Amino acid sequence: MSTTEYLTTDELAARIRYDARTIRERLKDSVLIEGIHYIRPFGGRKILYMWEPIERDMGVQSGHQSLAIPMANGGRMNG
Repeated sequence: MSTTEYLTTDELAARIRYDARTIRERLKDSVLIEGIHYIRPFGGRKILYMWEPIERDMGVQSGHQSLAIPMANGGRMNG
């Protein structure tokens, strides 16, 4: 049984103190990757963010050099 905590964009924004628009326009698909950090339940348009992977990766991302490029598999390519 899954214990993943799912958040809407507004709930995630409140939790990480970012504007919801920033999450939708800048973070989604560049830092937050579908299937790792968020899902689209039942193939719909609504997005639910998974808190545990986001919380885990926030600290990891900040420890990397700014020239690192995030890869779809969750890794990073250093330039």
